Amino acid sequence: MDEPLTAATISITCYGGDEIEAYLARPLGQRPFGGVVVIHHMPGYDSATKEITRKFAAHGYAALMPNLYHRDAPGASPDDAAATARAQGGVPDDRLVGDVAGAAAYLKALDGANGKVGVIGYCSGGRQSFLAACSLPLDAAVDCYGAAVLNPMPAGAPQRPPVIGLAKDLSCPLLGLFGAEDKFPSPAETAAIAAVLTELGKPHEFHTFEGAGHAFFSVDRPAYRVVAANEGWEKIWDFYGRYLAG
Repeated sequence: MDEPLTAATISITCYGGDEIEAYLARPLGQRPFGGVVVIHHMPGYDSATKEITRKFAAHGYAALMPNLYHRDAPGASPDDAAATARAQGGVPDDRLVGDVAGAAAYLKALDGANGKVGVIGYCSGGRQSFLAACSLPLDAAVDCYGAAVLNPMPAGAPQRPPVIGLAKDLSCPLLGLFGAEDKFPSPAETAAIAAVLTELGKPHEFHTFEGAGHAFFSVDRPAYRVVAANEGWEKIWDFYGRYLAG
């Protein structure tokens, strides 16, 4: 699908009533449409993740990516903002949930919105997608290779507590997309997460792609894997088509 779209940088009201920068892409001429909150990866609010946001609009969804580092380094480049946020220990969990809530409310209020909102996150955003889906009433969630859902973050990364203890509160179906060569999270870790969700009766589907490691969706990085990324996108379109479209 290649729908006409419009995209722009906007301001939205989020955690604590703060106004933060966000990137909105939405389809033109298609109604009703579902909404997707895009949670950027640890390297930040960058061009590659804006391209992902536009990709959702081209497939018929309104997508909104809040700049999670806006408060930490307003106006800074993505690399500098990410470094500042990392030095401060990363995005606090309560702030993340509040920012996703603000983005979801904005999407639901758009003219033409069908009232359904999902979330997707990459890298650290994968964990944050899981966290948001356990903290807010959402319709679908996607975790793309998020570490620290079950086990602690790797050494050198901002430390955030694992969130598997919140799984009982998961509010929506969860899609997990992982690389077989990833170590954070490893296949053993994602299998253990799936077992917890199964025991709790939470709807989920996990896919692990051979020949792919961490960040295989990142088109501007050496970790990019064409086959895994293309197959992953097909899984996303099918998943959101069932839970967000129409």
